[in-house]
Amino acid sequence: MSEQQPDDRLDLGQTVYDADGTELGTVRGFDQNGFYVSATTEAAVMPSVDSAGSKSAEALMWRCWECGEMGQLSEMPESCPTCGAPKEEIYYWQED
Repeated sequence: MSEQQPDDRLDLGQTVYDADGTELGTVRGFDQNGFYVSATTEAAVMPSVDSAGSKSAEALMWRCWECGEMGQLSEMPESCPTCGAPKEEIYYWQED
C-alpha cells in the first residue's frame, strides 16, 4: 500500500499560515505568479524586494481586483475610486 501525500493545493478562502504557524490570512485569488492573500490585521506586510535584494517601495502599489485600477501605495483606499469596490477587493501590487 502506498503512503498518501498531504494535499498541498490551495483553494479560494483557505486560511494560510507562515512557517511558525502564525495565520497570515485567506486566499483571495490566483494568477500566473502565485496567489493573493487577504491579510489578517495581525499580519505584517513586508516591503517588496527585487531580485538584487534591494527594496523597491516606489514600485509597490494597490490594485483593484474588480476593475484593475491601480494607485500609489501612500495608503490603501477604503474603496476603489473608479468602480467603488470595497477595500476587501483591493490588494498590494508590484509594478514592473
